[in-house]
Amino acid sequence: MESGLRHFPVLPHPRWHRLPAHTVPDCQQHHSMPIGGAMRIVSVWIALILITAALAEKHPITFEDFFTMNRLGSFAVSPDGRHILYDVTRADVETNSFTKTIFILDTQGGTSKPLPITGNASHPVWQTDNETFLYNAGGQIWRFDLKTLTAEKVTDFKPGAANALPRPHDTAFVFAADVDPNCDSPACMENHEESFQQRTVKARVIDHLMFRHWNRWLEGKRSHLFLALGNGNVTQDLTPGDYDTPPLDLGSARDYTFSPDGNTLAFVRNMDDMVAISTNNDIFLRDMKSGAFRKLTDNKANDNQPCFSPDGQWIAWRAMSRPGFEADRYHLMLYNLSNGTLKDLTPDFKLSVGTILWHPDSKGLLFSSAEKGAHSIYSVDFNGAIQPVLKGHYISGLQWLNAHTLLFKKQSASMPYELFSYNLTNKELKQLTTLNKEKLSQLELPTLKRFWFTGANGDSVMGWLLTPPGFDPSRKYPAVQLIHGGPQGAWGDDYHFRWNYQMFAAPGYVVYAINFHGSTGYGQDFTDAVSKNWGGAPYEDLVAGTEYVLEHFPFIDGERLGAAGASYGGYMINWIAGHDNPFKCLISHDGVFDQRSMYGSTEELWFPEWEFNGPYWQNPELYEKWSPSTRVQHFKTPMLVIHGEHDYRVPYTQGLQLFTALQRQGVESRLLFFPDEDHFVTNPQNARLWWQTVHDWLARYLK
Repeated sequence: MESGLRHFPVLPHPRWHRLPAHTVPDCQQHHSMPIGGAMRIVSVWIALILITAALAEKHPITFEDFFTMNRLGSFAVSPDGRHILYDVTRADVETNSFTKTIFILDTQGGTSKPLPITGNASHPVWQTDNETFLYNAGGQIWRFDLKTLTAEKVTDFKPGAANALPRPHDTAFVFAADVDPNCDSPACMENHEESFQQRTVKARVIDHLMFRHWNRWLEGKRSHLFLALGNGNVTQDLTPGDYDTPPLDLGSARDYTFSPDGNTLAFVRNMDDMVAISTNNDIFLRDMKSGAFRKLTDNKANDNQPCFSPDGQWIAWRAMSRPGFEADRYHLMLYNLSNGTLKDLTPDFKLSVGTILWHPDSKGLLFSSAEKGAHSIYSVDFNGAIQPVLKGHYISGLQWLNAHTLLFKKQSASMPYELFSYNLTNKELKQLTTLNKEKLSQLELPTLKRFWFTGANGDSVMGWLLTPPGFDPSRKYPAVQLIHGGPQGAWGDDYHFRWNYQMFAAPGYVVYAINFHGSTGYGQDFTDAVSKNWGGAPYEDLVAGTEYVLEHFPFIDGERLGAAGASYGGYMINWIAGHDNPFKCLISHDGVFDQRSMYGSTEELWFPEWEFNGPYWQNPELYEKWSPSTRVQHFKTPMLVIHGEHDYRVPYTQGLQLFTALQRQGVESRLLFFPDEDHFVTNPQNARLWWQTVHDWLARYLK
């Protein structure tokens, strides 16, 4: 054990809080019965019988229930506010496939209907006439006409075309495509793509970093933006050069946008020599008439999400302060396009800026921000005065439905994303879609609850707790602790389509999940606490959190505890395995096992270089100190190891090394290996096997 670290409690745990033996529930206390009381009691019993009958019709969530929920994707409000387009993804487990459909919602009548589009369609964006929109389908851009209800293929660009951005006051649009950056014309790029697809030699000759990213080899290509006419003719590469636009990573949901008059294109790219060690995304402006470029930001840290004001006088964006750190706090920057003045609107705000949205009058902005397991909305004026608008909900995306009403997606642990509106005048929060109403009505989905405790450094730390379906507080239940990734991430009140609270709880487990030091949404100092300290403060929080739930929730059986985590959460599972712990079994998904070999095989080198203070040959001490591979001699807890072969973030050899060490040490262990998955398991039948294997492993040791 490292000195100074808090340790997991030795079980059985002696401290339990129970109701005193003499406590009697109010319904059993003696009262004299007033006139009419008998009738009221009969009514109460009838109501209870009806409620019980309704509950009896509900069942715990199954894999098929969970995975086949409709998944709301992107959405867009028409220029006149009359309609909303949104795309929905559905999984078909038996065919091992997904379908994507675009729906249209009438904002006046409130009705939604799917549009008659053949094949998978997504990412709809309105053109200026309120009657046509562009969308992604089959690797190209298509157009749909709402008057004739017909679709036509617009682009036929061999490298592909995606994510159209209509040019204001024009039928032209911009799209993104991965191309050979050495070509000087779209025609050259098409010829190169054709030759690349027909190649017979698959070997790669590589001269620089980075050569692969997340789950794909980059093949020497770069993402560029192209201008296409309304007829689909690709006329120009707008972002030439050996750079990615939008950037490969550390971008936002919107990293290219037009000024309101359509004469300026703002975009994000990283022009550093070695992108693998750089977070230096910058914002550029291109004059659409002259073709002149202008670099707008001099910041060496991450800048992204450019956003022009409706009057065209200002541009806002998000900016970090510390080069090389991907989880730094985002500030909201405001730039006057007329006189060149720049202002930080959130210098003292404790949270990180998320999605940016201008007020229609161009006199202020709204932004979202992760906060205590939710995503809040704030407003800010040009003086930097910040006011909360809506807090306590897990929302995503911000658009204007009309001049006084916001539109966004909202979810919870018991409901996948739906479209909601929020009226700023009367404060009405209104659900606009019910994509899974019938299915949800058949499920017993307990409510996620917060708890707080004192963790490392004496700080307040937040956790979530979910009881199983059919919960009886007088019983004892096994429990599973979930550990999130990042490590600069957070558990929230969300319906996760991979690490889903309800799916872990459904077989009869209490689930608890702690937002340890390093988590986002609790201030930057709290987030910073994990860097250079991977197995320190976060580990202490997990220890203290386990102590807390055992002491304060007596329905948890301290003799039947399990723990599971992915990515950094998988790392922490591996770290826990090397220490005395109360868990009867562990599950490590795509977790880091050996920090040194991880550095040599991952792609985004800025991450380990920040977290461990440089490459391993410059600072071997931290790589050694926080590497679970140095604790193998203490491994004894049974562990399920899961990894995907196409995971280039935490390469699968980390999982193989871990499993080899467990087997060599004689620890009960199992390897679940997916040759066709990456950091995430997403294919329907693979996901089904994942859950079957996880549930079987937990039941083997906790039931």
